[in-house]
Amino acid sequence: MKRSKISLLAIGLVLCLGFAVQASAADKIFLTLASGSPGGAYYPLGGGMSVVIQKTVEGFRCASESTGASVENSRLVGNGDSDMGMVMGSVGYNAAEGKKPFEKKYDIVSLFQMYPAPQHLVTTAQSGIKKIADLKGKRVSIDVPGSGCSTMSKIILEEAGFNLEKDLKIANLSQTESVQALKDGVIDATFFNFAYPGSAVMDLAATRDIVLVPIEQKLADQILKKYPYYVKIVIPGKTYAKVDYDVLCLGDSNVMVANKKMKDDVAYKIVKAIYTNVNGGQWALKNVHPIASQLTPQNAVNSPLPLHPGAAKYFKEVGALK
Repeated sequence: MKRSKISLLAIGLVLCLGFAVQASAADKIFLTLASGSPGGAYYPLGGGMSVVIQKTVEGFRCASESTGASVENSRLVGNGDSDMGMVMGSVGYNAAEGKKPFEKKYDIVSLFQMYPAPQHLVTTAQSGIKKIADLKGKRVSIDVPGSGCSTMSKIILEEAGFNLEKDLKIANLSQTESVQALKDGVIDATFFNFAYPGSAVMDLAATRDIVLVPIEQKLADQILKKYPYYVKIVIPGKTYAKVDYDVLCLGDSNVMVANKKMKDDVAYKIVKAIYTNVNGGQWALKNVHPIASQLTPQNAVNSPLPLHPGAAKYFKEVGALK
């Protein structure tokens, strides 16, 4: 009889412990953050943000994953395969509207706008390329298929009057591949889209005399009439070694998107964690990438996509929204 009681008590304890473990696991929220490929700002910043979320929000676990960036991330978040993702504003806008290159509308909203990013067009001094028109007949990398950079590169080249199949030799290389290909003379020029200073361009400038090719004012105005979600951005002279002149570029906003189905309290906690760990603390994002200095509530609310209600709640609390 005593053995039965002891056995029953032991079983009861095991069951209780089992339920406690299950409850503990159930209380945790596991999140994924789709970033980008190494070489730009998305990759390190996404990793830094995932660390902030995991280390500072009780019960949250977060993993950053390297992806093909904007177009892929819009689909991943829209399909529910990632909880949040970094996208160029124009790409996120087109995803939400079901416009090319997307085949349907995706239910994505903005958690916050991170920063604007200029479209770099980089070549070497020996190429002789000084303006966009000089690209005719040249080997040009426009980034990997499906990326926001690729989409913007095609728009710039087509609006400049190029037939992409006849007038240029197009390559679809990643940022890392483009750096090496330009160093080796395999390509003549490459497009990058990221905040300045970009590590890929700095890598090039360390071993080659680089040239940043500006977009002409007339061409920029022409593109902005058709694509009003783009912006003009000037990369200041001396941002990169031996580039001592200001460079006019087209730019795009960069937005952290989430699915509309994300719970309000989850979105609120994510946004609050990130914006309270930009400049200070053990996990300060400014120590991960200098572009984090542009992560301000005032910049955050300027997005081509509607803000998630949970995010809006935080920005109202800090006075960035009325």
